[in-house]
Amino acid sequence: MKFINTLWLTLLLCSCWTSGVAQKTITTDEQTWFGVLSQIRFSQRWGMWADAHLRFRENYLGEVAQSIVRVGPTYYITDDVRVTAAYAYINHFPGEGHENISQPEHRPWQQVQWFVRWPKVRLMQSVRLEERFRRKILDDNTLGEGYLYNPRIRYNFALFLPLTKKGMSPGSLQFLVNDEIMVNFGKNIVYNYFDQNRFFAGLAYQINPHAQLQGGYMNLFLQQAAGNRYRNQHTIRIFYFHNFDLRK
Repeated sequence: MKFINTLWLTLLLCSCWTSGVAQKTITTDEQTWFGVLSQIRFSQRWGMWADAHLRFRENYLGEVAQSIVRVGPTYYITDDVRVTAAYAYINHFPGEGHENISQPEHRPWQQVQWFVRWPKVRLMQSVRLEERFRRKILDDNTLGEGYLYNPRIRYNFALFLPLTKKGMSPGSLQFLVNDEIMVNFGKNIVYNYFDQNRFFAGLAYQINPHAQLQGGYMNLFLQQAAGNRYRNQHTIRIFYFHNFDLRK
């Protein structure tokens, strides 16, 4: 709890500082995100995290913006507390600053995830540390040598509220509120310690005890490296979650 309070205080200070930056520029974008996320449990203690994403931009589906694949082992401290250490490969398709080439990114990450379950409400929280290695860019047509490095920390929570008498059982419909805040740090970060905030509101349909489909609206507010440039992104987000339990 002390760590989370410190994280929110850091965000507040960063927000206050950025609010004073002159000539703030905000651009608007519309995107659609598709994702498939799986947690596979092999034994009482060990499992695996795997997810894949494809994101589109320019009027929601105009062109591909980004692809992500993540995979890594998970250790189950209890059924509701788990630790993951994994790797992600991200491809940033041609865009601003690299109009004719894709920018690859390698991202090791570590996460603690925990669940709180009440009779009619479920809360998921996680804290993730990422080490981001993004390939340097020379110009619109050429990748540079080496990588830009900066770590980032993310706090995420998701609150599930049942809308039917079935609660969280198969066939139920739930209202989902989700928010994730990301903070940059490291010697290469000068102006944008606050990276972005993602607020999501939508519906979750419980297909069966192990599978869930989520869909809704997400607002992403991102501060760019210059410090006085921001992006306000309206996003349709559709995720499919599946938990595989291979224990006998």
